[in-house]
Amino acid sequence: MKTVGLIGGVGPESTIEYYRFIIEAYREQKQDDTYPSIIINSVDVNKYVGLATANQFGKFADELVVEIDRLARAGADFGALAANTPHIVFDELQRRSKLPLVSIVEATCDKARSLGLKRVALLGTRFTMTGGFYQDVFARAGIDLVVPNAEEQEYIHEKYIGELLKNIFADDTRAGLLAIVERLREREAIEAVILGGTELPLILRNAERDDVKFLDTTRIHVEKIVERLLS
Repeated sequence: MKTVGLIGGVGPESTIEYYRFIIEAYREQKQDDTYPSIIINSVDVNKYVGLATANQFGKFADELVVEIDRLARAGADFGALAANTPHIVFDELQRRSKLPLVSIVEATCDKARSLGLKRVALLGTRFTMTGGFYQDVFARAGIDLVVPNAEEQEYIHEKYIGELLKNIFADDTRAGLLAIVERLREREAIEAVILGGTELPLILRNAERDDVKFLDTTRIHVEKIVERLLS
């Protein structure tokens, strides 16, 4: 049996979702009453938010390499980062890691391509929306990716860091996020929205509209992780 190693804690609530979803998807496919082998290394989200805010992405990557190596020593066969923002240094991590890593960005791009999408919006932390790592992958796939305007980005980022990462899911924040999705639909003619922060599905679950598809990056990533576990 293969073992997946997760870098969790970024943030904690979505890490719980990863654990639950991996078990559910694995058992649904195996149907032999077995459970997957999972190792979770839960790190301090505040440390990484601080490094990203200070634009210290070199140290950000250095710290994550240490944590991924810890998963390798614990016996993981491959790894995954249970968050979107850390993928800003994914290429460097993959180059330096002792484990192969499953990318949430590549997984989401594969899903968008399989759905025939051509124009999608990206929501997430400011680091995710402006970091370019989603844009690069989607551009190679021929999919247009748009982001909210500066004012909307500030709103999303503040709510993400100040509320969602602290397990605060307020109705007015949900309404504010959905209003941004509506403006993006009208302004940018988007077909779908990437929930490019693994806390976003927690506040926007079951809010999908008929005219704009929501791409839940947590569930999409889990699909690829389970696929690797069963390969």
